[in-house]
Amino acid sequence: MIIRRLHIDEQAPLQLMLLADPSEAMIEAYGSDARTWVLEQDGVIIGVYVLKPLQDGGIELMNLAIDEQHQGKGFGQSLLKHALREASASDASYLVVGTGNSSVGQLYLYQKAGFRMNHIDQDYFTKHYAEPLVEDGIPCRDRVVLKMELKAEQ
Repeated sequence: MIIRRLHIDEQAPLQLMLLADPSEAMIEAYGSDARTWVLEQDGVIIGVYVLKPLQDGGIELMNLAIDEQHQGKGFGQSLLKHALREASASDASYLVVGTGNSSVGQLYLYQKAGFRMNHIDQDYFTKHYAEPLVEDGIPCRDRVVLKMELKAEQ
């Protein structure tokens, strides 16, 4: 397993990223300052995450996705730990991540890693996505934003 930063001339693994964010337009809106890392196993990209610096000194984890065939094997935790190290090394003061109210597995993953709920953007997904989103029978309407304060390593 190798986690590496995506090369500037490489295409981002869009199909994989769509697992975490089903809107191609939203993914394209991450911007040129967003940085993408991929997880490779046997030369095949099976995971991805994106970090975007924020103007106030924080960083947002914009996308974290694992290929469906490889989910439930700890790869998501590995990518999240890597993202935390990268965010800390960048001198960011905090890391935030937003996920859907219906994303039970993701809420578990982030809270287990030490993120705390910060706020809820009510009706975020109904306002920003053309098609209704449903996960495990739960309508995805609200964006739950979780935050972790980062401490500089001494």
